Amino acid sequence: MSVPAASPPTGQPKKAATAAWIGSALEYYDFFIYGSAAALIFPEVFFDESDPATATLLSLATFGVAYAARPVGALFLGHFGDRVGRKKIMVFTLILMGLSTFLIGCLPTRAQVGTLAPVLLVLCRVLQGISAAGEQASANSMTLEHAPANRRGFFTSFTLSGTQGGQLLATLVFIPVAALPDDQLLSWGWRIPFWLSVGVAVVGYVIRRKLAETPVFAQQQASGEGVAKLPLAVLLREHWADVLRVVAGALVASVSTIFTVWALAYATSDSVGMSRSSMLWVGASANLVALAAIPLWATLSDRVGRRPVYLVGAAGSAVAMFGYLWAISTGSYPLTLLLGVVAFGVVYSAANGVWPSFYGEMFPTRVRLSGMAVGTQIGFAVAGFAVTFAARIAGPGGDDWSAVALFTAALCVPPLVAALSARETAKVPTEQLGERARREASQPETVTA
Repeated sequence: MSVPAASPPTGQPKKAATAAWIGSALEYYDFFIYGSAAALIFPEVFFDESDPATATLLSLATFGVAYAARPVGALFLGHFGDRVGRKKIMVFTLILMGLSTFLIGCLPTRAQVGTLAPVLLVLCRVLQGISAAGEQASANSMTLEHAPANRRGFFTSFTLSGTQGGQLLATLVFIPVAALPDDQLLSWGWRIPFWLSVGVAVVGYVIRRKLAETPVFAQQQASGEGVAKLPLAVLLREHWADVLRVVAGALVASVSTIFTVWALAYATSDSVGMSRSSMLWVGASANLVALAAIPLWATLSDRVGRRPVYLVGAAGSAVAMFGYLWAISTGSYPLTLLLGVVAFGVVYSAANGVWPSFYGEMFPTRVRLSGMAVGTQIGFAVAGFAVTFAARIAGPGGDDWSAVALFTAALCVPPLVAALSARETAKVPTEQLGERARREASQPETVTA
């Protein structure tokens, strides 16, 4: 008489989603306060004030440095995440982000130590990038593997709504800071948001250390097959096509970096003249709307599929960015606020809320964290430097918004191609995810007469 197979252990979807949301919110609070400071503060604190345009360009380049470090962090953290589990990587990345962000708040300025100041700033930014490389991939893997098969889109979206929550928190913290008189802002005021990262690390550690490892990973450890000794080798041998799809898809994050950093610098420049506080409120309002829109889009993807929702977000963002940057160019704050909320809070949220499940479902458990980490972080590296390219494309005056909008739209084309070529996975059982690609990779090529 045959013995029925044991059912997989029960997951903790709500607890995993909560841990992912809070941890991501706290971690990306750290990451996004750097973006606000790079646009508004660091050109005067860490770079040569005699050439404001070059100082701004260099400051925005340091924002992109973290994205360049992300692929390196993805290789390291992705390997260990698929070897030792998702939970340990989630705790490690949170502590590293909190520590590196706190140290930025302690750095001496260029006036105090000269060129050593921007060197130390870049070093801390690299540590932030390494941390962020493992954060989303581990949190997404954790929530996807704990979630019921028919609600993976909804539960994995909490990681991304958490990042929007972190960006909202970072913006709200910077609003009163940016309102300080310039002498106080540039001497000590800008440091306060960075010092608050001590609380980030403590709270995040307490939350994440209590979460259990995922059922499918635990079952894999106990099975005869076990975990992959070299996850990266398995990933590139059996799932290279999906890695390329994720790299291309991750370029859609350029919409976020252009909105968050370049558009903020452009709107507060002399050519437009909007105030720092008013533009920070645009970001806060858009992120508040995104908190509601992301889980709604993700829930829709559980019903109609990942691909159609993702395609709406990517294609819509390419169009919406023209409207938002045009609104800034007019100097009309009500118009800027409205189109900013529509572009980033609603339209971009369709792609942003679905990609955690869409990308994660391309890979099996044994290489899921590696696949998501490597694929997304290579794409995010390009997205991070999109801000620097935008500053160049905008011309000597930094006001050619249409060229920047066209550039952003062009970066939305590879995500569209990637989504159109991907398999629909919304209805595939969790334990079977990625197996089709693995079988196709292992089958010998057949030749027909």
